[in-house]
Amino acid sequence: MKDSFKYAKERWDKSHKSPDFKVGDLVLVSTLKFNNIKGPKKLKHPFSGPIMIKALHRPNAVQLELT
Repeated sequence: MKDSFKYAKERWDKSHKSPDFKVGDLVLVSTLKFNNIKGPKKLKHPFSGPIMIKALHRPNAVQLELT
């Protein structure tokens, strides 16, 4: 059992890496889950941006500079 977990972890680690974001980088924000945008779903833009990163709080949590 431990061998299968180890094998799965090695395969995952080989093909996935965490993104290296820095303050000042420009990113796109997904708008697919926004409910406040009116109109047909297929006509909505899937992303908004580019938006600048203002601060890094954790590897998966950033603060964006919204203007």
